[in-house]
Amino acid sequence: MGRVFNFSAGPSTLPESVLEICAKEMMDCHGTGQSVMEMSHRSNAYKPIIEGVEAKVRELMNVPDNYKVLFLQGGASSQFAMIPLNLNKTGKAAYVDTGVWSKKAIEEARRYLDVVDVVASSRDRGCCYIPEIRKIEGDYDYVHITLNNTIFGTKWSYIPDTGDIPLVADISSCVLSEPLDVTKFGLLYAGAQKNLAPAGVTLVIIRDDLIREDLPKFVPTMFRYDTHSKNGSMFNTPPCYSIYVMGLVLDWVKENGGAEGMLKRNTEKADLLYNYLDNSDFYHATVDKGSRSLMNVPFLTKYSTGATDEASLAKEKEINDKFVKEATAAGLVNLKGHRLVGGMRASIYNAMSIDGVKALIAFMEKFAKENA
Repeated sequence: MGRVFNFSAGPSTLPESVLEICAKEMMDCHGTGQSVMEMSHRSNAYKPIIEGVEAKVRELMNVPDNYKVLFLQGGASSQFAMIPLNLNKTGKAAYVDTGVWSKKAIEEARRYLDVVDVVASSRDRGCCYIPEIRKIEGDYDYVHITLNNTIFGTKWSYIPDTGDIPLVADISSCVLSEPLDVTKFGLLYAGAQKNLAPAGVTLVIIRDDLIREDLPKFVPTMFRYDTHSKNGSMFNTPPCYSIYVMGLVLDWVKENGGAEGMLKRNTEKADLLYNYLDNSDFYHATVDKGSRSLMNVPFLTKYSTGATDEASLAKEKEINDKFVKEATAAGLVNLKGHRLVGGMRASIYNAMSIDGVKALIAFMEKFAKENA
């Protein structure tokens, strides 16, 4: 089988041109006679790579000078702990619960804070929408949202007003998919394995005043933002190769119009797929209009009726398994939906082409006719 269309929620597809550069430079990067995988992170060969990636992040995301750009490890899940450990002053924080990852962040915060208020939630309807909470007030150390929900396929269409309370956002599955005003946030974080790079590096953008040195002694050295800020993300060996690939992906983003170009590209793909789903008698999208993600599109077949009897569940599983199996054979891979939603899910991150979405729709149409 040749190159497939990879709809995985993460790790996800990368631009082919980036993979070609990686292959070309695997044995000799920039005339150094070595791979980035072999470079000392403190060498003169690697220094311009990591510094260049930071400069590209700042340019493409319009990061102001009073924010630090950090390249950390541990995935977005480590940030669930780092955030309350570092931003805790009064022991109170507010969270909005819109899915699996926000729930995990809430559970982790409750290990370290006295009060974690869930000020809004979409669990009353299975997380198929973003709750309306335009303004959040209170004596909170910070407010946390998950800007795009990978599993449920929802996305915030607005940024809540938190006044002087620092707003923190998990942007793992939507980073650089469209323009984002960094100044509305105190801290942004993103696991890179969806839109930026291979797994292994986590991008953190944090406002200077939130980087504290007066933390309790029990906060581990590696879990302090000031540790990494003071050392330029090199307190220990960073994920060198993932950072290098991030730089190549950022070059590709810039060549394709930057964040504005990604928004145009992603809107075209998402509109095409959602319009097909909304006009189909066989499939339907699971998310309310107005809350739909540009990145993750869950959908069900007409056999997913919500019935819980054994026969209905067996038929639903049969048709879903058949869809995924036949799609894989057609070169459309990783379309199985998450167990909490069921059905299928197409993750159409920045690097997914419009041709991939068209190929998916063509397969869906064929499958519907054969299984109606």
